[in-house]
Amino acid sequence: MSDVREEVRSRLLELIRDVREHLRYLGELGVTHWEDLPAADDLHEYVCAPAVSEKTGEQLSESRAEVARAQDAPDEEIRKEGEPMTSKRRSARSATASSERASEQPALFGDLPLLRTAPMTEDRTLEEIRADVGDCTRCKLHRSRTTIVFGEGDPRARIMFVGEGPGAEEDAQGRPFVGRAGQLLNRMIEAMGFRREEVYITNVVMCRPPSNRTPEPDEIATCEPFLFRKIRVIRPDVVVALGAIAAQSLLGTKAPIGQIRGRFFEAHGTKVMPTFHPAFLLRAPERKREAWEDLRKVRDYVLSLSRERASR
Repeated sequence: MSDVREEVRSRLLELIRDVREHLRYLGELGVTHWEDLPAADDLHEYVCAPAVSEKTGEQLSESRAEVARAQDAPDEEIRKEGEPMTSKRRSARSATASSERASEQPALFGDLPLLRTAPMTEDRTLEEIRADVGDCTRCKLHRSRTTIVFGEGDPRARIMFVGEGPGAEEDAQGRPFVGRAGQLLNRMIEAMGFRREEVYITNVVMCRPPSNRTPEPDEIATCEPFLFRKIRVIRPDVVVALGAIAAQSLLGTKAPIGQIRGRFFEAHGTKVMPTFHPAFLLRAPERKREAWEDLRKVRDYVLSLSRERASR
C-alpha cells in the first residue's frame, strides 16, 4: 500500500509542476495577476492523503508507463532541415489520411472521441466564415477585445496550426502569433521546410481574454464551431494543436498536453498532432527537443503524402 501512496504522491507533485509551468506560460503571454488562485500549499493535504484502492494504484502505474513510452524521443533541438517546400495545391485527399485509427491512442483516454465536429455548414471559403463571424458579440470576450483575430495563411494549406487565443500584441494587430511566441513558431515552421505564408495559423478563440487569462468553457464553446468550419474549408493534411487548450478542444479530451503530445489522432476528417505551445517553450527550452520531434512527424507525414500523390 505504501507503493500506491507514493504513486499518488508522485502524480500530484507532477500536477503541481504542470500548474506552475502553466502559470509561467500565462506570464509569458502578459498576464499580470490571477484572481482566486488556490495556493499550491493547499495541495499538501491531498499529496499526503491516505490510501487509495489497490486497483486504482495499478491503473496509475499502467498509465504512467504508457505516458513514459509516449514521451520517449531522441535528443535533438529544433533546427532547420532541408529546403523550403513549394506550396502545392491538392486535387484529392489520400485514402491514407484515414488509415490510422484509434488503435494509436493510449488506453489512458478510453472515451476520447475520434471525430468531433460542429453542425455541418456548407462553407466554400474562409471569407464566408469571416462574414458570419461579423463584429461578434456572441460571448463576453467582445467587451474587452480590440480586434477579432480570425487567422491567416494559405486557405488551402497542408498544415494548420491552432493555438489557444490572441495575446496583447495579437489583439492590437489583428494577426495570430506575432509576439515572441509567434517568432518562435515562425522558426519552427521554417525548420519543417515551410514558410509562414504556406501554412494556416489560427486560435481556438478569436478574441483576447482579459489579462490573457485562459479562455473559459463557454467562450471556447462559442468559438469552436468557427474553428471546425475553418478546418472543413481548408482541409489540411494535419492540424497541429499548440498547447493544452487547442488539443483539448480539437480532441474533446481533458488529458494534459504532456500525455497526448507526439502522436497522431483522427478528428474532423484529418490528422491532429498535439504539441507544446511556443510560449511554453520560451519558458522551458529544454522541451524544444520533444516539440521538434513532434513537428518532424508532421513533416514526414506530409512528405509521404506528397510522394504518394506524385506517384499516381
